Amino acid sequence: MAATAKEQQAGEHIAALLDDLGRSMGPAGRDLADELVHSIVEFYGSGLARVVELLRDAPDGADPLSLLGGDELVGGLLVLHDLHPEDTLTRVGRALDEVRPYLGSHAGDVDIAGLDPEGGEGADGLTLRLRLRGSCDGCPSSAQTVRWTIEEAVARRVPEISKVEVEGVTEERPGPELLQIMSRPPDAPAGDIPAGDVPASDAGGSAGVPAEWQPLTGLPALADGESAVYGSAGTPLLLVRLPGNLYAYRDHCPGCAGRLGEAAVVGERLRCPSCAAEYDIRRAGRGERGHLEPVPLLEENGSVRVALPGVLLGTGP
Repeated sequence: MAATAKEQQAGEHIAALLDDLGRSMGPAGRDLADELVHSIVEFYGSGLARVVELLRDAPDGADPLSLLGGDELVGGLLVLHDLHPEDTLTRVGRALDEVRPYLGSHAGDVDIAGLDPEGGEGADGLTLRLRLRGSCDGCPSSAQTVRWTIEEAVARRVPEISKVEVEGVTEERPGPELLQIMSRPPDAPAGDIPAGDVPASDAGGSAGVPAEWQPLTGLPALADGESAVYGSAGTPLLLVRLPGNLYAYRDHCPGCAGRLGEAAVVGERLRCPSCAAEYDIRRAGRGERGHLEPVPLLEENGSVRVALPGVLLGTGP
């Protein structure tokens, strides 16, 4: 199918604008403009390649629009041009369904309380208001995992939302706390975190430090009721598999400050090998002698990602 006159005019207009920039800003300005156009074309080219891949590999009877809208890259492009087959609230619901099993271990459940234009009518972006039912009392690190997990899910599926307000998370002080979450498109990954390179940190409780989601590589295969330490330097993560979910905690017992690498999994509780203190694995690590420090973890399509503060991702092994 030949290009229409309108499409040809658009291409000529772009070339004319680049020439104008070159004359007004000099060679450096023209080079910068050329790089910008190249990046945009490359981005949309990746989207087209993904469309071809999805449609080529689509199972018989699959709805093409649903297939394209469900893809992170193509779906984002459809949203950008107001072509997505699902409205914003439907995609919010899908995002929350995706992380609801994880939220259940930290904060009960989540409801949509509202969707408002940010800054009033005519402003760019949307504000999503959510309400949590149930909370993890006295667990600031668990509140942080809830915040990061919701932020990740919403940013990937609903990029037009620029801010999320979550009511109902109880932190160190009593009473409901309002978490302000600035949603953003996921950052380009800085690279997989291989086993042995988990940086030393308060991975679950670095409040105020932006989290970046990174895939974990070289994970051990865990059956239900098994645990393993991921990483060997600094402060490794303790991974625990229970039916239906994988959990990540700092390898640190709040009761005796010992390591949990040899901890026994007793039902749905983790027993410290040093002081025998027990912690509820599904309920964000609650225990009589303190609270484990959870690390946000999402497992989907055979891959596992965790959220760590961005300042830690540049730390060498």
